[in-house]
Amino acid sequence: MALENVRKAELLKEELDGLRPLNGEQEARIMQKFRLDWNYHSNHLEGNSLTFGETKALILHGLTAQGKPLKDHFEITGHNEAIKWIEDVIKEERPLTENFIRELHTLLLKESSEKKAITPDGKATTRVIGVGKYKTSPNHVLTSTGETFYFATPEETPAKMHDLLEWHREQKENKNVNPVLLAAEFHYKFIRIHPFDDGNGRTARILMNFILMQFHYPPVIIKTEDKGNYFAALRQADADIPEPFIDYIAKNLVRSLEIMIKGAKGENIDEDDDINKEFLLLEQKIEYISKKAKKQKDQSLIRKVYESSIIPLANQLAESGKRFNHFYSNQFSVLQIDGSNTIYEINSTFNSIIKNNTEKIYLVHDYKQFNRPGIDKFDFDIIITFEFEPTKFIVKTNSQKLSYSKFYEESLDTNEIKEIVDYYTKLHLSVIKTVVNGAETEE
Repeated sequence: MALENVRKAELLKEELDGLRPLNGEQEARIMQKFRLDWNYHSNHLEGNSLTFGETKALILHGLTAQGKPLKDHFEITGHNEAIKWIEDVIKEERPLTENFIRELHTLLLKESSEKKAITPDGKATTRVIGVGKYKTSPNHVLTSTGETFYFATPEETPAKMHDLLEWHREQKENKNVNPVLLAAEFHYKFIRIHPFDDGNGRTARILMNFILMQFHYPPVIIKTEDKGNYFAALRQADADIPEPFIDYIAKNLVRSLEIMIKGAKGENIDEDDDINKEFLLLEQKIEYISKKAKKQKDQSLIRKVYESSIIPLANQLAESGKRFNHFYSNQFSVLQIDGSNTIYEINSTFNSIIKNNTEKIYLVHDYKQFNRPGIDKFDFDIIITFEFEPTKFIVKTNSQKLSYSKFYEESLDTNEIKEIVDYYTKLHLSVIKTVVNGAETEE
């Protein structure tokens, strides 16, 4: 079996092992590159429409791509969750089982759906895509020559998957096992079964990389622009000529090993097309910011901020503050200041009071005169400022310890609200403890 790239991969793995252990920053930087490439290319191979820049913007910054299907975003985020899960599971040395594979498939697809499909005899149909369950109807495909390519039937699938996992276990326990051959062969055998209604290609590539990573190899990234060679190698394996597919996987593994070795040496790990990818990401960010900045401050947008950010924050502060109320005479108020520095209290007549030239809204909770005998009286004030600029609003705490800048299309999210509430709760507790401890010292 002439598999030059398999041997080359083994030699590079020995070189990489000689550079281990990598420091945390090196490994995180390398794995982030692999994860981004893996997410983009594996999904794009299956028809996902997000560009590399849109994929990176979604994974690193949570930015959605305008005009792209929601399903495509879910595919990327589900795939990213599956990769992270795999990385964690490898540390646990968890064995590969059918339950493991079904759990992985559930992470990938997230929820059941319907998909347009073509029956083996060429008729249009709608197929229910189950999640984490083996297929319930045939998923044979019609080839470009008009022939039907047959995968395992639904009835055969459970037994074939059982046999595949037994084969994997026996191979893995062999001390002379070649991890590259094992991973590539597992990929192909899994594809021949095609156990799920959808997501088989993505699942096969993740499982292949799981096997490689268990043996401390980096993941294989099959690039979308090399799709023709990938599928051609699979077709040769279908014709009982497995060597080209195994060598193809090994060739791509060599590229990953070379990248990881560069990273381990502290060298630049960018590939030739990475600069173009960064440019596409920058374009995506610019487009996102420009779109968000189009909305200019007016009464309706200030009201949106009031309803979606100020009220939820006020409610959470009030709920958290209940534990302190019996110590004080306290008052909650919401004040606004317009361009002429006139102060209004916002109440049920909010709609009639709010003005286009509102500059700030203050969320104020005054805890007045701590009322326990033997302890000096003191006040505690919460003042949160919402500043309204032409295209965005800014949220600040009293001391500006916390600050958030948001476009008018956005709101404070639940984590940000919790962060503000927790900050004031801990600060309030600290102030009370300081005063109480001082009273004890005086005694």
